[in-house]
Amino acid sequence: MDDVENLLKGTVAELDKLLNARNVLGEPIKGEGATVIPMVSFGFGFGVAAGSNVKSGPGAGAGAGGGIKPVGAIIIDKTGARVEAVQGTATAIIANLADVARKAMERKDKSDKDKDDSDT
Repeated sequence: MDDVENLLKGTVAELDKLLNARNVLGEPIKGEGATVIPMVSFGFGFGVAAGSNVKSGPGAGAGAGGGIKPVGAIIIDKTGARVEAVQGTATAIIANLADVARKAMERKDKSDKDKDDSDT
């Protein structure tokens, strides 16, 4: 049982080092009158297990995994501060579909207006 406790404490201590604002907000990048602070999203999971069997005796293990994804940046320049989102493929597709839908609605509205004007 001490093995599991030690593994768990060690895993949590390492995760504690990773989970801080410096890792979510990256090192500021300065240049040409602006400062850019990258922002990321990350997730993780971990597990710890121990057991014993007659043939091989006691055993324990720990595992962890995670991922990191850029989500945007804070840009500070002479005009002030703003947040710019990173547009991935899905975001770009949604934005394009929204633009196509907006244009189609504008054409329909114009067509309806032209029809109403010709009826009068």
